[in-house]
Amino acid sequence: MAGLRIHKVAGALGAELSGVDLSQTLPDSLIAEIRQAFIEHQVIFFRDQALSPDQQVAFGRRFGPLNIHPYVAGMDEHPEVMEIVKEPSDRTNFGGGWHSDMSFLETPAIGSILHAIELPDWGGDTLFSSQAVAYEALTPALRATLDTLNAVHSAGREYSASGHSAQKRASMKVVEAEGAVGEYIHPVVLTHPETGRKALYVNPAFTTKFEGWSKRESKPLLDFLFEHCRSEAFTCRFQWSPGAVAFWDNRSVWHYALNDYPGQRRHMRRVTVDPMPANSMDPVPHAQLAKA
Repeated sequence: MAGLRIHKVAGALGAELSGVDLSQTLPDSLIAEIRQAFIEHQVIFFRDQALSPDQQVAFGRRFGPLNIHPYVAGMDEHPEVMEIVKEPSDRTNFGGGWHSDMSFLETPAIGSILHAIELPDWGGDTLFSSQAVAYEALTPALRATLDTLNAVHSAGREYSASGHSAQKRASMKVVEAEGAVGEYIHPVVLTHPETGRKALYVNPAFTTKFEGWSKRESKPLLDFLFEHCRSEAFTCRFQWSPGAVAFWDNRSVWHYALNDYPGQRRHMRRVTVDPMPANSMDPVPHAQLAKA
């Protein structure tokens, strides 16, 4: 390895890293450089990586313990690894629509690492949006108001029988969330534990309302934030290539898997990094169980 090279890809977020083979056991110093790029750019990309599930798990664990998804079964021998597949006959895709992974958990994940296994001939890009830049673009008065609010997050809407992700039940072993879903409260504005930078932490897939507000009262402000947060100026777009890897910070980034490749197959593998155990850097303040 001649050394890590970093190329910024957009103004708000995103950088492509080269000069590293993620299948190898990397020295701590290089992992520290990758982590710094991840923190600074919010989403980082690698090309031409040949990762087995074991190697993807090993790389992910250098950044924290790995999550086992509560509603999507992982690989039989690697429960931490999700197989994200859209078959040619599928009309819906997994991850379509703007969202932040796992915000519906009591302690959400800090990052997701997605590896391209099989790609369509065209289409299938992923969009990313910086929620830190989105927060900074608001007026000081609105930022001050949002700083005081909490929001309720739940998997019910996405993983219920009629939910977008639940429609992938057959090809991705998605388990219906009805009756098993909790509601958890998280701050509307998160302060990043490693940079001190603030970012909005609401998303259309999993945020249902503000704490203490009804859904009807919450809707106008949430709708405004959801529209604001996907503004073009806050985004970058990644065109996948075979073996490419994307690693994004769920604490400050939304993403959207585009469903624009009808009749073609797309196969990705994802591992999701959880916060470090208690008494270490906990990226997301411990959530409160939402009251009924």
